[in-house]
This record gives sequence, structure tokens and C-alpha cells, in this order.
Amino acid sequence: MNARLHQRLAWLILAGAATPLSAAPLPSYELILRDGHFTPAVLEVPAGQRFKIVLKNQGEGPAEFESTPLRVEKVLSPGVTTFVVIHPLRPGRYPFFDEFNPQLPEGAILAQ
Repeated sequence: MNARLHQRLAWLILAGAATPLSAAPLPSYELILRDGHFTPAVLEVPAGQRFKIVLKNQGEGPAEFESTPLRVEKVLSPGVTTFVVIHPLRPGRYPFFDEFNPQLPEGAILAQ
């Protein structure tokens, strides 16, 4: 092999070794939305850590995961599964609701 090819191979190996640890999968929590109800009603998560919420609409109509304090909203058609990534949270309670069913109780994320 010539010197130039050796340099490229060495660079690729070093670049692979320098992959950030953030490439590890995010902690994931499942939240079922069914006709305005959330299961579980409260998601307990560690404070200070990014995480993913897998949202599954198992209801008959559309559903929306919305949280004003988290500045996130996601609309789901019936039968749809999607996700949202939540930034690291300070300890506390962060409410969420289904805007299609505002008369029903809110859910919450409890960061501890």
C-alpha cells in the first residue's frame, strides 16, 4: 500500500474511535393515547437526562400530545406510533394534555 492510502485508513480508524458517546440510544418511555386518556398517566423520568417518549394512538380518533412547559406538540392519527425527544429537565412536574379532549384529565412527566 502506498503512504497516502495508509494515511486515509489511519484517519478513518481515528475518526471512528472519536465517535461521541451521545450516539448511544436514548432512554425510551412508552405513552399510550386512547380517546383522551394517557397510559401511564404519569411518566417518571430521571432529571437532567434527554429521553424519548414513544407515542401510540390506540384510540378511535385523532390524538394530540401537547405540553406548554415543554414546548412540544404532536398530532397522531388513529393507529399511528411516533416519538418526541425531550431535552434534559430540571426536577419537577411537567403537565401534558390531549387538545382534542381538553375536558379530560392531564397527564404529567415527573422528573426526579
